[in-house]
Amino acid sequence: MSVPIQLAYIVASVLFILGLRMLGRASTARRGNLVSSVGMLVAVVATLLQGGLDYTWIVGGVIVGGGIGLLAARSVQMTQMPEMVALFNGSGGMASLLVGWAEFHNTPLAGPTFSNIAIIFAVLIGGVAFTGSLVAYAKLAERIPGRPILFAGQQPLNALLLGLLLIVAILFLFSPGVAYSALLGVVFLSLVLGVLVVIPIGGADMPIVVSLLNSYSGLAASAAGFAIGNTVLIVTGSLVGASGLILTQIMTKSMNRSLANVLFSGFGATASAGREVEGEVQPLSVEDAYYILEAARNVLVVPGYGMAVAQAQHAVRELAELLEENGAQIRYAIHPVAGRMPGHMNVLLAEANVPYEQLVEPGDVNPTMDTVDVAIVIGANDVVNPAAREDESSPLYGMPIINVDEARTVFVLKRSMKPGFSGVENELFYKPNTRMIFGDAKATVSALVTEFKDAVAA
Repeated sequence: MSVPIQLAYIVASVLFILGLRMLGRASTARRGNLVSSVGMLVAVVATLLQGGLDYTWIVGGVIVGGGIGLLAARSVQMTQMPEMVALFNGSGGMASLLVGWAEFHNTPLAGPTFSNIAIIFAVLIGGVAFTGSLVAYAKLAERIPGRPILFAGQQPLNALLLGLLLIVAILFLFSPGVAYSALLGVVFLSLVLGVLVVIPIGGADMPIVVSLLNSYSGLAASAAGFAIGNTVLIVTGSLVGASGLILTQIMTKSMNRSLANVLFSGFGATASAGREVEGEVQPLSVEDAYYILEAARNVLVVPGYGMAVAQAQHAVRELAELLEENGAQIRYAIHPVAGRMPGHMNVLLAEANVPYEQLVEPGDVNPTMDTVDVAIVIGANDVVNPAAREDESSPLYGMPIINVDEARTVFVLKRSMKPGFSGVENELFYKPNTRMIFGDAKATVSALVTEFKDAVAA
């Protein structure tokens, strides 16, 4: 590899690192995305300039891939972002698998060489990431049930498959005569294992799964980079793999659960766990909700997946502006696992130009919750369920939540009394200070906006 190409890869790697750092702050996130994109452009151009490539296939791939990306960017709604992220994770995994497979054909070296070790890691991890991501997509898109899919002997079967994978991988490295057959075996077993590992994980844990699969795709890309000797692929794959693992750790901590518990517990398979809920549901009309909000001076908005489904973020921002004009302080409490992917709520609110300074974490707002006049819960369930704090028999017990039940008044905007991803009934709905406003969240918030505007006009 020539010196200019190596220098270009170094520049691209630096741009990736700088871009990733900028993504850590809302004020620089867009610039960070642009910087990272420029880094990728530099890496791609440098790779194409190496020579010895069949540009016919490359141009065809660019046209097809670019077309798919453009179509996805224009047609995929914000509510579908988790599914798209899952598909992109899977695409990265399959790309790494194919790179490893192709590299074996290009340089069929016998024995446990560094290249062969990298190839087997790229194929194994890439295969698991691909089919695991497809299952995650199907669950998120509700193409298959979001609940855990369990069957007798599931964990022993997964352990058996993992053992077979290791045996076949060893055969690939130490038995040159059956190396290619062993490689095909690794491809097949990794694809099957990816499916079996993800199907027992319920919808409540999908944000963690998406983050973990993202890490897998990065690790597979890094292994592919070692296999073909590509510096920039090694760097980018390592960055994705490390950041995905860190994010996974943060999210499991936010749910007070271990990664092993997420992967192997079948959480959410039964919805009846926990104590019997006492109390009565108290519905509230939009008109009555307006009078309470009109007198409020401290308002907390708690968004969840229901806000994404209703595409209510713009209406929420408009309502918040009217409340601020009325003298109220507005904050948005964002739980780390709210929504169906990491940062889901942050993305939605950023799209609606909600000031980043108004976003707060549960640990910051919980100590002052008793000063909140009205907490507006929009489609959130498990992350505001008091059972996580009060009911030791609940599957949610110990999970840090947003303590909205300690606010003076709680508005819960929901279509129905259906529980959240975990299947656990929400005790918040029955609290004496909770008022349920049933219906589409966007329509409800828009009606509240109309009430405020009509009052001003009068």
